[in-house]
Formats: sequence, C-alpha cells, structure tokens
Amino acid sequence: MESHLNALDMTQLAALAAALGFGSGMRLYAVVFLTGAAGALGWVALPPGLAVLQNPIVMTVAGVMVALEFFADKIPALDTIWDTVHTFIRIPAGAALAAAAFGGDHATWAVVAGLLGGTLAATAHTAKASTRAAVNTSPEPFSNLGMSLLGDVSAPALLWLAFEHPLWFFAALALALVLAVTLIVLTFRFVRVLWRRVSGRAADPAPIRALPR
Repeated sequence: MESHLNALDMTQLAALAAALGFGSGMRLYAVVFLTGAAGALGWVALPPGLAVLQNPIVMTVAGVMVALEFFADKIPALDTIWDTVHTFIRIPAGAALAAAAFGGDHATWAVVAGLLGGTLAATAHTAKASTRAAVNTSPEPFSNLGMSLLGDVSAPALLWLAFEHPLWFFAALALALVLAVTLIVLTFRFVRVLWRRVSGRAADPAPIRALPR
C-alpha cells in the first residue's frame, strides 16, 4: 500500500465501511488486525472511530485469533462449528466496524453504514458458512482447503482495494455480492434435495418378508 497521510474522503470512507462489513463476514479477525496494522504502520490515516484498532493489545488479540481461525477453518466439521459460533460475532462486529468508519462526525452516515455493514456481514457469513458446510459433505479434503484459502485471500484484497482504489472496490463488491447470493441459493437447493433423499429413505417402510410355511 502507498502512504496515505491525509484523511480519507467520503468515497474512501464508504468503501472502507463496506469492506469492513463484508470482510467481517468472512475473516473478522484478519480484518481487524490488518486495518489496525495499516494504521499503526502509517500506511493509512484511520478515521477516529477506528483508531482503537491500532492499539497493541487489540492487535495482539486479533493476531492470536487470526492464527486460531486460520487452522480451525482448514479442518472439516470444526470449520462448521466455528462458523456457527461466529454467527453471533461476525454480523454485529461488521455493523459496528462499518459504523465506526464514519465516527461521531457523521452520525447519520454512521447509522446507515452500520445497517449496511451488518447486512453485508450477514450475507458474506451466510454464503461462507453454508457453502463450507455443503463442501464438507465431499470426502476429499482439497475443495475444503481451496475454499478456505480463497477466504484468506479475499478479505485482505477487498481491504486493499477499499484503501487504494475505492471505485474498483465497489465493482468488486458488486460481483462478490452476486456470487454470495448465488452460492446461498445453490446451497439451499442442495440441502433441500439432500434432506428429501435422507428423509425419503428414512420414511420407506422395511420390506415385509413372507413367513416360511
């Protein structure tokens, strides 16, 4: 990233808020750590509401959680449990981070950003969790690993675009949203078909054998 010594303009703030919201739905701790690191290293001038992310304690805790999530997300079944627990963490955190991007100087925009940030986080989280749960039904481990690595790369890439090229970020976000909604719909259909097969087999009565005479 190039150095950004001046305060972010409204377009950059909007892009940052959206990136924090959507990214939190995939890799919350990586988003917190990378944003804090970018501010602490002087790569960007974080808005006042996000300055706390530069705190060494916050960055240390976030870094530890990044490491835990990296390994938990690579293990089938454990990744589903991790995603289930984080349903109650990623979405409100995404809303809070998006709102904090505007701070107290733009109260109205902060509320709007919080609402949209929570929605983006929920969309990204639902797409990630449902897709990974479906992929876990496959016996081979490579698809699970590939999906996890894709998430590892996507979150920092979106943050970089938000800081460096906000207009390109919005184009990438639009594509990501289309992909996320498509994955949610396809996964829902997959689960419905799978449930029908399982419940249909369970409902089939056992064949009645004739008694020997």
